Amino acid sequence: MTNQHGSLFARLESILADESRTPLYKRFAAAIKDAVREGVLIHEQILPGEREFSQSLGISRITVRKAMDELEKEGMVIRSRGYGTQICSQFEYSLKEPKGLSQQVVLRGKKPDTVWINKSKIRCNAEIAEKLGLSGGSEVWQLKRIRYVDQQAVSVEESWVSTQLIADADDIGISLYDYFRDRQIHPVKSQSRVSARMPDEALQLQIALPVNVPVLVIKQLALDAQGNPLEYSISYCRSDMYVFIAE
Repeated sequence: MTNQHGSLFARLESILADESRTPLYKRFAAAIKDAVREGVLIHEQILPGEREFSQSLGISRITVRKAMDELEKEGMVIRSRGYGTQICSQFEYSLKEPKGLSQQVVLRGKKPDTVWINKSKIRCNAEIAEKLGLSGGSEVWQLKRIRYVDQQAVSVEESWVSTQLIADADDIGISLYDYFRDRQIHPVKSQSRVSARMPDEALQLQIALPVNVPVLVIKQLALDAQGNPLEYSISYCRSDMYVFIAE
């Protein structure tokens, strides 16, 4: 047993010993997610097998298997016959519902962060005006940032939002959509277009992209329940770290 696995088993024993109405397999799965978020487990690390978990923790293999099924569905682990269960190094991002990257990251047991490059008011061009349903030359917020998952830079995002929806961009923290939700603005659907291209030198430096790894370019329009445009964004995402889910 490695030192990291020893720490993991100690954590699991403590959590599983607590009295709770939450099913055992769900507490097991939650403990694994917490361990990834806190760095006890790292990306691409191989987990102990079902038998080792079962014998060391005194729980059934069915409980372990159900927990791993749940973690696999959430994109936290990858399982393969003859190789074992591995902490997933890729991040699954749903294009179906505009929850925002930060919320999707948290729901998968990971830690989001943002480094803002720019928050400024500009006069929008014809393309942005059309996307947001504004007149040409209307004033909008231009927001640009580097986005992180578990301290790893994964994308550069530029977005545009009407000044009617944001009073002061300095009030936006890590998540624009948290800012929206706090003000009862609710993105409920999105229109997305995905393409790929090789990054320029500046983008490679911003997200520490290995040579010859392309970026996925995600152009996305977020809308409210009435179909009103809320945000238009263009994201340049590391293709080696993202898996996009459309269904």
